[in-house]
Amino acid sequence: MNHKTDQRRPPRHAPPLLTITSARTENLDPLSRASIIRVCVAAHQEESFKHLFTYIPSGGYHFLAYQEQEIVSHAVVTTRWLQPEGMPIFRTAYVDAVATIPVLQGKGYGSTVMLELAHALSIGVGNYQIACLETDKPGFYTRLGWQSWRGPLAGRGENGLIPTPGVGVMIFRLPQTPRLNLDSGLTIEDQGGRIW
Repeated sequence: MNHKTDQRRPPRHAPPLLTITSARTENLDPLSRASIIRVCVAAHQEESFKHLFTYIPSGGYHFLAYQEQEIVSHAVVTTRWLQPEGMPIFRTAYVDAVATIPVLQGKGYGSTVMLELAHALSIGVGNYQIACLETDKPGFYTRLGWQSWRGPLAGRGENGLIPTPGVGVMIFRLPQTPRLNLDSGLTIEDQGGRIW
């Protein structure tokens, strides 16, 4: 299915005066990119987000919440490759850079972005088999239908598996997600030093 991008529309469940748009990385203009970076840096207090578009030069699906003309919340989906133990490798919607400006946190903006993202993935955007993210705030995502992976986690590198104990990984089931054992092992490809 096609998912229209770069078009503002009112979300189904949203705070007042909020609109959602989605766009591919390559279609974001410099002003939008700068606004996304500002939101991510402010929300996470992490200067590394200044390099977001170095890490994601193209191919991402960005979900943006606007209050009037200002981007106030963001999440991006990129393609990664998960493999639950004993199963084939899944084309995975990896969710990253989930952020809302601090003054609006806790008011439903981030939840609205994540619900729109889940809806888009569920209707076939990106043709993904499953969604995944890494977080230290599982409670926020659990309320939105995400599930914590309880089994051992590892990266798949050139020299074998790289265990990643203590990492908080969550998955979101899509219509095409097969039955899973959340207590089994789960691996993801090593991206040159970045695993989850």
